[in-house]
Amino acid sequence: MEHLNHLIEEFYIHPIKGIGPWKLFGIDMTPSKAVIVMWLAVILVFLILFIASRRVRLIPKKFQSLIEIAFEFVNNDIIVTMMGAGNANWFPLLAALFFFILFCNLLGLIPFSFTPTSSINVTATLAIMVFIIVQFTGTKKHNPVGYVKSWVPSGIPVGIAVIMFPIELVSQLVKPFSLAVRLFANMLAGHLVLGSFLGLILLSANYLIAPFPLAGAIVIYVLELLFAFIQAYVFTFLTAMYIGDALHGH
Repeated sequence: MEHLNHLIEEFYIHPIKGIGPWKLFGIDMTPSKAVIVMWLAVILVFLILFIASRRVRLIPKKFQSLIEIAFEFVNNDIIVTMMGAGNANWFPLLAALFFFILFCNLLGLIPFSFTPTSSINVTATLAIMVFIIVQFTGTKKHNPVGYVKSWVPSGIPVGIAVIMFPIELVSQLVKPFSLAVRLFANMLAGHLVLGSFLGLILLSANYLIAPFPLAGAIVIYVLELLFAFIQAYVFTFLTAMYIGDALHGH
């Protein structure tokens, strides 16, 4: 139980010891590991894309090809699939969201690092941002009344529309909640399982038993690498779907 409590405490967000406290209007602004990792994610994404764009070749080399494949993936498999052609103006937002979450996930797999997306504070902030963008987009596209009307398919009987409207209203409010919880829960669960296997290695203190939890930890670590991509894709994919619904209605 003590090991489990210690493992769970590793996912709490605390200001970094030895730094600060940094106060702004009485608010503690001392950075935590999560903040540092998010800064690193932003810096790495910027540097990688900056370097890739400095010497663009007609016949790309490996690095440029890799970046182009990633861009085509976001454009073709997310934007075009969920929003249709002609929505390239949404590429900067969705690509930034995808790469930011991906790098946060990957950086969190470095020993003694922290995974920002394993904190509900971070995922909820991203989800609320998406919710605001979706509602603003729908309102701007259809005007407030038209956007609300688009929640219910046209031509259905009034009695059914009266039933469907509150369901659609709840659905709009549940979407950001599901976005936040899905990313947070998947990243936290994977790291807890990985941490449990690593803890078993230390607790076993036996050369005959230790290889088994070590093998389990290696398998989970590989799966975590895969989940890092999957969860970034799912969050961005659903964001594109919600924006597409707001733009085009039912």
